[in-house]
Amino acid sequence: MKIVRYRHQDGEFYGVLEDRVVRPLAGQLDGLRPVAGARALKLSEVELLAPSVPTKIVAVGINYRDHAQEMGHELPREPLLFLKPPSSVTGPEGRIIYPPQTARLDYEGELAIVIGKRAHHVSAKDARQHVLGFTCLNDVTARDLQRIDGQFTRSKGFDTFAPMGPAIATDVDPADLQIETRLNGGRRQFSRTSQLIFSCEELVSYISHIMTLEPGDVITTGTPSGVGPMKPGDVVEVEIEKIGCLRCTVAQAAS
Repeated sequence: MKIVRYRHQDGEFYGVLEDRVVRPLAGQLDGLRPVAGARALKLSEVELLAPSVPTKIVAVGINYRDHAQEMGHELPREPLLFLKPPSSVTGPEGRIIYPPQTARLDYEGELAIVIGKRAHHVSAKDARQHVLGFTCLNDVTARDLQRIDGQFTRSKGFDTFAPMGPAIATDVDPADLQIETRLNGGRRQFSRTSQLIFSCEELVSYISHIMTLEPGDVITTGTPSGVGPMKPGDVVEVEIEKIGCLRCTVAQAAS
């Protein structure tokens, strides 16, 4: 099943996406249910939004073996965590705003975990019981600011720096999915989630022993090799096997 969040007639709703048709759901992510008698909507009738509204985005650095090699890093012994603010979220087909403070804006295509059930001190064995599903995310990074600051809050926290979507796939195994990032149609990143250093289950468990994860929260699992710069006017796509394609356009910040 693929769960989407969408806008229709000035309201925001959840639904199930099937063959370019959206079937409305009632409730929140931890208790969605079909709406009896509701009219199915064509995908062209709705505006897709980011598929969840997280209280926090927990991001993981250096979690692909090929990216660690690319960056000249040793493999971490424990997951390296940082936070992106909820205000950085934007949806599929949205705009990534290129802020004037940076001269180097990079894409980082990633598999993201969406929490469906409150997780507090859960084991890796039980982690999947707390996961609703998986989506695509672009961990947009102002690379020059990251190097200047020596930490990640500013470089990864601007508005629109967490495009997410288009859907939450609830029935996929994240252990070995193809992930690809394209810039203006040209392949820039290409790997498989089997390259992850820490698995999705390990990440959910590890993070839940630090902070409680709430329904809708997002864990973004790290990026493979091939990160690089974007400029205004570029179109960037993050596509993950069995999940979908997240497409956004880079736009210059208004003066």
